[in-house]
Amino acid sequence: MTNYAMPEPHHMDNAFMARAIQLSVDNVRTRRGGPFGTVIVKEGVVLAEAANQVAATNDPTAHAEVLAIRQACHKLRCFELRGCDLYTSCEPCPMCLGAIYWARIDKIYFGNLAADAAKIGFDDSAIYSEFRQPQAQRKIPMIQMMRGEALEAFRAWEENPNKTPY
Repeated sequence: MTNYAMPEPHHMDNAFMARAIQLSVDNVRTRRGGPFGTVIVKEGVVLAEAANQVAATNDPTAHAEVLAIRQACHKLRCFELRGCDLYTSCEPCPMCLGAIYWARIDKIYFGNLAADAAKIGFDDSAIYSEFRQPQAQRKIPMIQMMRGEALEAFRAWEENPNKTPY
């Protein structure tokens, strides 16, 4: 059996990760937000960078990764980020990981582990645990209703010859 070593990150990768880490440190030191920073790169060029702004904006979705994805998509005028790499100071939370997959980012580089974040009060394990529960057993009740009426939007989507697939 052959052992394959993971390739060492390129020197430029270190610079992009260092920038993501610096964004996270600066965000805490300036009291603007939580200790998370993200940089999105395409072909060696920084497209977007952001730090966590949850408390500053009263927006629970204002995580560094989500904000950077929004900036990069706006800059490229596209809702996909194929060909882009994301550098983040910490392993992405479930929401950010979902956004990264929807954006179709090629690769994720991260610094801190989710376990490191949990030790300082940013614990995602409860969310991951909830995902594994049947809907009826989740902490937030999930009640399906009016499916027949709701399906109208899906039928309209299917019938629309000019839709933008994604």
